[in-house]
Amino acid sequence: MSQAHQEQKLAGQRFLVLGVANERSIAWAIAESLAKEGAELCLTYANEAIEKRVKPLAEQLGCKIVLKCDVQSDQEIIALFRDLKERWGKLNGVVHSLAFADKADLDGRFVNTSRAGFKLALDVSAYSLIALARETEPLMKDDGGSILTLTYLGSERVVKNYNVMGVAKAALECSMRYLAAELGESQIRINAISAGPIKTLAASGIPQFREMLTAFAAKAPLRRNVSQEEVAQVAMFYLSPMSKAITGEVTFVDCGYSIVD
Repeated sequence: MSQAHQEQKLAGQRFLVLGVANERSIAWAIAESLAKEGAELCLTYANEAIEKRVKPLAEQLGCKIVLKCDVQSDQEIIALFRDLKERWGKLNGVVHSLAFADKADLDGRFVNTSRAGFKLALDVSAYSLIALARETEPLMKDDGGSILTLTYLGSERVVKNYNVMGVAKAALECSMRYLAAELGESQIRINAISAGPIKTLAASGIPQFREMLTAFAAKAPLRRNVSQEEVAQVAMFYLSPMSKAITGEVTFVDCGYSIVD
């Protein structure tokens, strides 16, 4: 099979990618991979600061649709999908690469997590998947499609300085499974990738993150860290028809770290 043919295997398909922050973000690596396969993209931004970073990146991919969506606002989520329905009519895939917690709730004892901080982390990192899936369903239910989210091992194990984000990721994974059970009737599948630690903008808020990377590489069976591009390769599998019989799964892309004690 020629490279030219491979690059067009998603031609005509349309994907919404939420969570691009800069060139180091996992969502950006996924968006790049989708664009190389000929897919049409819509990227989103939550505020003006992120908009300034996302629009130049969208131009690099030839992405003509860049829309505002703060996932803490139901109104903005509804407006986003109303716009996409008018422009595209249907969606083939959604990438949910969103997570946030107040830095004060990551540094220190978990028992001191604030009520407001707990609500914020769960809202942005977990509830947003439910809200997005609700609006996605009408645009996928005729032909089916794929929703993909990003999680982390801190959902299952205690990871130092991950704190409330671990709880949020656990809620995200559980929500993903309930959504998979309900949306399957419409041939909509939803899965998660649990990536190893990667130096992204979001990760920069985790105290002692560099030390985490070093310890991870020393312990992982492959003796190294995972890259954004490697996560994107697995994402392409889940966003393509190759995974059409898989839903409700969490796949570890972490150089084997999750299998060792």
